[in-house]
Parts: sequence; structure tokens; C-alpha cells
Amino acid sequence: MSPRFVLCLLLCTGSLPAAIDEPLKKILEVGREGNGNASAAEGLAALSASTLDDLPVLIKALATANPLAGNYIRAAIDTLVDRETTAGRSLPLAPLADILLDPGVGDQPRSLAFDLIRRASPKAAERMIPGFLSDPNTELRRLAVENLIQTARDTETSGLKDDATLLYGQASAAARDVDQIRSLADILAKRGQPVDIPRRMGFLMHWDIIGPFDNTALQGFAKAYPPESEWKADAVYSGKSGEVRWQPLVTSDSYGKVDFNPPFGMLKETTAYARTTFLSDRDQAVELRLGCKNAWKIWVNGQLLFGRDEYHRGQRIDQYILPTKFRTGPNVILVKCCQNEQTQDWTVQWEFQLRVCDQTGNAILATDRPPTPKPQEARRRPAPTQ
Repeated sequence: MSPRFVLCLLLCTGSLPAAIDEPLKKILEVGREGNGNASAAEGLAALSASTLDDLPVLIKALATANPLAGNYIRAAIDTLVDRETTAGRSLPLAPLADILLDPGVGDQPRSLAFDLIRRASPKAAERMIPGFLSDPNTELRRLAVENLIQTARDTETSGLKDDATLLYGQASAAARDVDQIRSLADILAKRGQPVDIPRRMGFLMHWDIIGPFDNTALQGFAKAYPPESEWKADAVYSGKSGEVRWQPLVTSDSYGKVDFNPPFGMLKETTAYARTTFLSDRDQAVELRLGCKNAWKIWVNGQLLFGRDEYHRGQRIDQYILPTKFRTGPNVILVKCCQNEQTQDWTVQWEFQLRVCDQTGNAILATDRPPTPKPQEARRRPAPTQ
């Protein structure tokens, strides 16, 4: 839904105060590259003079604002709230609660509404936090998980270790942020309750890989090698240094890292592919969340989803979030991973990690997902080869 349509809807329903309709329109139409900044600045000056009655409309406008427009709207809200509270006026808790308790208004408005409630009534806000444990808003859910972790700590301090373990387990089941999942997994593992992190997070562990193909002078990223257009399990292709064929790779890394170095050697200026099939029980929207420090491309069911021709800029879980759709039945995921010419120690990684989840980070599992491979001892990397 476009900002222009939302603005029109508010005007047509009479829910947008006339005093702020034109300034808000100017801000919502600011371009992502800064087009319309001068007009938006005028809108900001006008909105900053709005009243607390206008506050709910401004907050809801964040749902469809692009990042630049959102910055302008937040600045106007900050000015409005600071001015009114300094003058001794109370924030309108009931309208703020209406926004907070309506998942349909969007994550940004709900998060801001809660921040303002906490500013106006800290004790009431603290009592609300446990209710966010299953909230689709990841910011609110994070607060609830952290609150439950603290409750578990307090429970253990009081001498009830078993009760604390139950609470840590509940927090682990609710957590969506990687740092909380990791921390809770460590806590529970020490209590004899290991967490199946790959399954918990939806990492894809079973692949077929093929390579190496050539990436001399970084030409391999754009070159379409045969795996991009066909699938033949017994295919034999001409690779960088001879014939290449598909081979299975099962990773036992706790965070799903698919490492091309052990099967292929620590090669440079090379390209490889990894392919897997995800069996979905229904048509559904999903997110593929990738971590990779190499150049990469991803296809879903033969359609290029996205790619990034960049090398060694760091790697982290959920580094790239790629919304897509799965159809009922098998869905083919193909990953292309390119290694460049650099030979420094920090460039040896030729790997990726990929998980499937919903927009909150909750794992979506294939209906035929096999058991998680047991962790193996780390293998020494093979000697560098060219």
C-alpha cells in the first residue's frame, strides 16, 4: 500500500486533521534519494507545531513511510512530545494503547507507541511486557524474552534451579533474535538440555555441491555456468581445472555453515554451486536469510532472487534477508558462491549459511527435514592450492 494511497484514505475517511494533511503529504512524498527534501523540511516545521490530538495519525503514518520520510515524521513526533510534556500535558494513553494492541498498524507504529507509553507510565509498561512473549513484533518480543530471562535468573538466585531451567526453556522457545537464541542455548546446554540450534533456527544442512568453476578476474559472478540452467544429478561439466560433478555435502555446523574448502581445497578465483530441495506443506511466504562474505547469487525454483557481487566485507547470521514464496511441494534453492583472488588469512572463507523462516525469524521447516547431523570435530583446513 503506497503512502499516497494511505494519505488519500485518511483524507477520504475524515480521519486526517486538515491542519496536518498538507505537511504530512509533503513528507510522505520525499524520495528515497532525497528528492523533495526541501518540501519535506517545510512539512516538518508545520508538523512540529501539531497537537497531541494529531499524535496517533503521525505514529500510524510511519507504517508506510520510506526511511527518509520516517526520519522526518519521527523528528516531528519527538518535537511535539517534548514540547507538550515539558508544558505538563499528559500523553494520550488510550489512543497509544489502541495502536500498540493492533498488529495491523505495523511494527514501527506499535514499537513507538509502546516507547511513548513507557515514557508516560513506566510501571504500566513494565506490566505489559510479559504479554509480548508471542508477539509478531520482534522488538516487543525481545523485551518479553529478556524479561523472562531476568525472571529465570532471579528464580535461580532464590534457590529454585529446576524452576529456572523451565523458564529458560520457555524463553528459548519464544526467542527470535540470534543473540538471545545463542545465549539461551548455552545456558540450557550446561543444564543437560541441549537445543537443536539448526532445527530451532531453520538452517539448511543437506546440500548437493558442484565446482570449482573459474572466477578469474571476477568474471565468474556474471557467467552462467550449466548448473544455473539445468539439473542433472549425474552431470559432468568442464570446471576450472578438470571435470566436475555433483556431490553431497552435509554440514554439522551448529549455525549451518556450508564450507566449500574441505571438499574442493582452499582455492582462489573460483566459483561453486550448492543445491537443495525444500518440501513445503503449503503455498507460503517465507524469508531466506543468508550469511556470506563472498560474492553470491540465489535462485528459487529457477528464478533469480538476488545477488551481491562483493567480497570479504564480513559475515553474520541473517546478514541478508530475502523475501520470497514457496509453493506446495518441492522448492529448489540454488546458491552460487564466488571466491576472489585475495590470499590474506581473512579471505580464506569460502562458505555461506542459509535458513528459512517467517518475517519474525521463526524457523519454517521442510516437511521431510531429516534429523540434524551430529557435530563433528573441526577439521583442519587443507593446504592452500591455486
